[in-house]
Amino acid sequence: VLPEGCRFVGNTKKRRMDDGHTPESVIVPVVFGIIFVLGVVGNILVLVVIGKVGPTNIFILNLSVADLGFLLFCVPFQATIYTLPEWVFGAFLCTFVHYIFTVNMLVSIFTLVAMSVDRYIAVVRSNQSLSVRSPRNALAGLCVIWTMSLVCSVPVAKHQGLISYHNGTFCWEDWAGASKNAYKVTLLVLGYLLPLLLISYSHTCYLSLQTAQTVLLVVTVFTICWMPHHIIVMWAEFGTFPLTQATYVFRLVSHCLSYGNSCVNPILYAFLSENFRKACRKVFTCYFLYPPPPTENVFRAGFILGPGPSPCPHGPPLNAETRSLTLLAVRGVSSSSFFFFLIFLGLALRLLERSVGYIWSSPTSSSSSSSALLF
Repeated sequence: VLPEGCRFVGNTKKRRMDDGHTPESVIVPVVFGIIFVLGVVGNILVLVVIGKVGPTNIFILNLSVADLGFLLFCVPFQATIYTLPEWVFGAFLCTFVHYIFTVNMLVSIFTLVAMSVDRYIAVVRSNQSLSVRSPRNALAGLCVIWTMSLVCSVPVAKHQGLISYHNGTFCWEDWAGASKNAYKVTLLVLGYLLPLLLISYSHTCYLSLQTAQTVLLVVTVFTICWMPHHIIVMWAEFGTFPLTQATYVFRLVSHCLSYGNSCVNPILYAFLSENFRKACRKVFTCYFLYPPPPTENVFRAGFILGPGPSPCPHGPPLNAETRSLTLLAVRGVSSSSFFFFLIFLGLALRLLERSVGYIWSSPTSSSSSSSALLF
């Protein structure tokens, strides 16, 4: 019998290959590794090429910081739950990883709300835009976002810990009862449903404008990526989460989608924003092929600070582009970018189909407990 409140997923008839490993113990870490590399490189690139310090770009920078925190502090550890028989990183990391997971999830959705409100004020309340949409107010908004996220995630840090089960150590919530259910529902409402409602309302006012395309697509992708996670959490809290192959695959997909959301935004920027692509090309051209002398210019977050000639002897200064860069100034998607996006999406779906089919069709053997925990 499982301890009260525990629902170990995948502990019945796990599928094993000839070498003793389950298919997901190989596939999931590879997928997480791709997510980690793409996400870290992409979000660092966003931090580098953003130049104009306006409220919208401040929110984009904050979204990239939250995604980086999620990738660096959560993905590497969570990838091991499918490869190791138990949690081996100790009590502190058990608490810290799940706390940061919740914090960055809330920071991301709250930042998307702030971006949508910012677009709403800029378009619908343009007469108030100059007084409200300032870097100072944007930074104040970020302080509120991080404070709310840190405080709302405290119950996770308080109740997440190590438990022993079948001679193994697992990272799990030592928490049961009405208070846990109330917290999960509150987290769903404040961290998913209510923000999406506010975002939907703000976008109905300027949906036809091209400047809303990037924010709208980022929000849509976030909604899709995190929906399975919230479905599973509510299913486990208020129902009986069945231990079947179908639900196990559903949970694998849920993990991959929620973690994959942290690497998607830079890809969306690259496809939708010509300014972003130009700035990326200039970064690689000017600071890798033709690096500036270290004593002349200092490059930081899309700016060239201090006097001196252009670091690109064959072209204009980098800050001529990046100082005017606004990722939301979308003027349409080029046909080549859209075609490349379709190819990328097709390959990703094909890989997911083959992976899910491989897990589903692999032979079964004796049952063994799994450390793949449901949170």
